[in-house]
Amino acid sequence: MHEYPITEQIIKIATDHCKKSGGKKVTTVNLVIGDYSGYVGESVQMYFDIIAQDTICEGALVNINHIKPKLKCPHCGELFEKKPMSFECPKCGEQGEPTEIGKEFYIESIEIE
Repeated sequence: MHEYPITEQIIKIATDHCKKSGGKKVTTVNLVIGDYSGYVGESVQMYFDIIAQDTICEGALVNINHIKPKLKCPHCGELFEKKPMSFECPKCGEQGEPTEIGKEFYIESIEIE
């Protein structure tokens, strides 16, 4: 449910961008959502379709680029995806540490007509 207010903001940003750029309609909103961001892309899409009705964003395509979380090895610096039940670096075997990769949530671009 916390996707509702953030989706309202996405539509507001897209609408403002379209109006400032002299466009008539928002055609596409490209989002980047990390798997550990706390937001579910499918919920954002669902709310977007509902909230955008009767706005210049109605019918816009929402593309979501999902980012998988990565660990970083403190020994060799390797970035890697965690395997089930293991934090082991595939390169050197050390235990990986959490990073900010996978926590992203932002509008990558907005396309207008």
